[in-house]
Amino acid sequence: MSDIGIISIGRNEGERLRRCLASVLGRGHAVVYVDSNSTDGSAACARSLGAEVVELEMSAPFSAARARNAGFERLLSLAAGVRFAQFVDGDCEIVPGWIDRAAAELQSRPDVAAVCGRRRERCPEKSVYNRLADLEWDTPIGPAQSCGGDVMMRADAFRAVGGFDPSVVAGEEPELCQRLRLKGWSILRIDAEMTLHDSAMLHFGQWWRRAVRSGYGAADVASRFGSHGLFVGHVRSARMWALGWPAAILIAGVVAGAAARPARGALAAAVVALVLPAQALRLAIGARPRTRSFGDALAYGALTMLGKWANLAGELQYRRDRSAGRITRQIEYKQPVAAAP
Repeated sequence: MSDIGIISIGRNEGERLRRCLASVLGRGHAVVYVDSNSTDGSAACARSLGAEVVELEMSAPFSAARARNAGFERLLSLAAGVRFAQFVDGDCEIVPGWIDRAAAELQSRPDVAAVCGRRRERCPEKSVYNRLADLEWDTPIGPAQSCGGDVMMRADAFRAVGGFDPSVVAGEEPELCQRLRLKGWSILRIDAEMTLHDSAMLHFGQWWRRAVRSGYGAADVASRFGSHGLFVGHVRSARMWALGWPAAILIAGVVAGAAARPARGALAAAVVALVLPAQALRLAIGARPRTRSFGDALAYGALTMLGKWANLAGELQYRRDRSAGRITRQIEYKQPVAAAP
């Protein structure tokens, strides 16, 4: 199947990268690894395993979008007849059978530009944050608005829209999918195992930075397509809860206290304050069938609501960067891991 090529990207992924490349090398496909200035020997490791390596120049800001575009261009120089390009992040490994299944879907569905499947967390038992990331990947089967970083794309469709926008540093896949859908293409998620992902989120601070990055990317993508684009609701929700909820508590307390007695004001403020925990509980109940325990479901609800403040922080960072003429902020949440010997 020489019409399929693999593009992996990474920065300081260490042993995770070795597992990623081992899952795709030696199967008759051209494999390109794009490195973003790793300091852990990732590029040398990839070469030793037999991958074609592209090392991004430091003259331009790094982004996953820029890396994937560079990998796609190198892939075409190696195998001009490639019809389908499988993108995979360097912290993921492709499960057996996925590439054939995804290619078959694209061959049978000429309207589909991109196909993705089920991404799972490699070590959900290590932290609640890993388990919630696994829940995040469990999106509905069928036509989708967007994909993630692991996806097989039709090369002609990818080229027709100019690939990824390198100025998008978070949310580059939804941004690309939005442009594909505007051109009449479909995005499809199928009921098939696709990749194992190693989030390696063991601490609250990592989860928080990841949520900040999510808010940053949401603000960026939402600003590009107007009021009907992706992530507009995400941006509004963060503002409503992080700013509107505290303001509503204050207003309810002041108005009720002025109209009646201070005790009535305190009661009104308390009632409004309960709206957020009630929403967290509602989310937990909805997520319970997909979680391992009710404790994980409660954590999902609580962290989703707490994440509104992290999302807002990311949105504000984006606004500041755009005002300063800089919209390429890297927000990393992982710690580098040692390369395999």
